Amino acid sequence: MNHSTPDEPLAPRVTLGQGLQQTATLAWRTLLQIRHNPWELGDFSIQPILFLLLFLFVFGGAIAGSTSDYLHFMLPGIIVMNMIFVTVYVGHGLNTDLTQGVFDRLRALPIARWAPLAGRIIADLIKQAWSIVLLLTVGLLLGFRLGTSLGELLIMVALVLTVAVAVSWVMVLVGVVSRDPEHVQLFGFTALFPVTFVSNVFVPVETMPGWLQVAVILNPVSQLADASRGLLVGGPVLEPALWSLLWAVAITAVFAPLSVWALNRRLARS
Repeated sequence: MNHSTPDEPLAPRVTLGQGLQQTATLAWRTLLQIRHNPWELGDFSIQPILFLLLFLFVFGGAIAGSTSDYLHFMLPGIIVMNMIFVTVYVGHGLNTDLTQGVFDRLRALPIARWAPLAGRIIADLIKQAWSIVLLLTVGLLLGFRLGTSLGELLIMVALVLTVAVAVSWVMVLVGVVSRDPEHVQLFGFTALFPVTFVSNVFVPVETMPGWLQVAVILNPVSQLADASRGLLVGGPVLEPALWSLLWAVAITAVFAPLSVWALNRRLARS
């Protein structure tokens, strides 16, 4: 007698809770890689401190008249600039996983399809948070004093990390379409340098030529820097924060679908 039954699925459908648990596991895996490559954490630690010290003591007196005044102007901007730059490592790490076949192995497991990518982004958000805490700590040692409240400080951190998620989607796309990790860094930093430096991160807008001020004011990096300054030392917050969130939504709406489409296409060809 034939006792055959309908084919069973190879794996049960992954629930949202299981997907979140898998995302956390993969994020932890990414963080554990720091033990084998401690220089990766150096990019989130040494680099921002060097930028802070370099610009503070080399340009502080010339731009603001004193390093103390410049520290209170520049530190929020340095936090924003560092966030923009280190998103490159989202694309770098993703490209490394793709070129080494890690994504192919993960795809063969009964896990949520979005878990590997989400785990990568969350792990880098944790590293971003570490950079913000480190910069604030060094800033306090150098004489920076919070001019607002602890609640506004936490809002600033949340706002910067929200924009970091949006910018990460740009780097995800760069990581997917790049041939190797070295090209991710080349393309990423080449694109981010003009966006970051043509802003009010280091210099007040009013000191720039009139024709340049328009571009600087419209730059989303400037909007986020203004919102961060307002939340840390006082000043306008609502308008630049809303513009920062609008930019984050727009960047995510454009680059998240493109990144997922490009990733699925690359995995389908592998």
